[in-house]
Amino acid sequence: MAEAPKVAVIRTGLANLASVLAGLRRAGAEPFVTENPADVQRTAYVVLPGVGAFGPAMEKLNGTGMADVLRERFEAGSPTLSVCLGLQLLHEASDENPGVAGLGIIPLSIRKFPDTVRIPQLGWNEVRPESSAAYLQNGFAYFANSYHAPAAAEGWTPAHTIYGVPFVSAIERGAWLACQFHPELSGDWGLQLLKNWLSLAPSRVIASELKQC
Repeated sequence: MAEAPKVAVIRTGLANLASVLAGLRRAGAEPFVTENPADVQRTAYVVLPGVGAFGPAMEKLNGTGMADVLRERFEAGSPTLSVCLGLQLLHEASDENPGVAGLGIIPLSIRKFPDTVRIPQLGWNEVRPESSAAYLQNGFAYFANSYHAPAAAEGWTPAHTIYGVPFVSAIERGAWLACQFHPELSGDWGLQLLKNWLSLAPSRVIASELKQC
């Protein structure tokens, strides 16, 4: 039997880690929670979860040194999964806390849903990925969000959802996967997504390395 992959789950101070840890265990991983940047540097798989506000989450990441380590992981193409607020933090900025700089991995801004819909969006909604997606398949996922990514940056493969307006509900790039929804709360479909990421991400890193040779 193959050894369960270890997954470092970053403590942002805002996430409900119990559900994230339980979902990863169901997917066959061995997760652990950390605030230590060294753990994030040396662990093959990393999850950036998040529930709460953009500004306080970035303050936590900057204060612990996690922000710089996450940028390094992106440059290296190391397998990383961002969930809910975790997806938003990858961007440059957010309407939620104007003036607060995000990780800047994605050179776009997060926007608030229009006043024509009730916020937050709470519940199930359809996720429709582009045909070239490696991890994502059509299905329904559980959302809890008031803010959204209107578009995907160049080089990322998106999935889309409609809540008042179309928005990007997930993005993929190599071994990186970011979901606005909560895969750990999205039943069998979400469980399969976690399994896909855990099994396919290493091959995506190898393919990227070979392409650069």
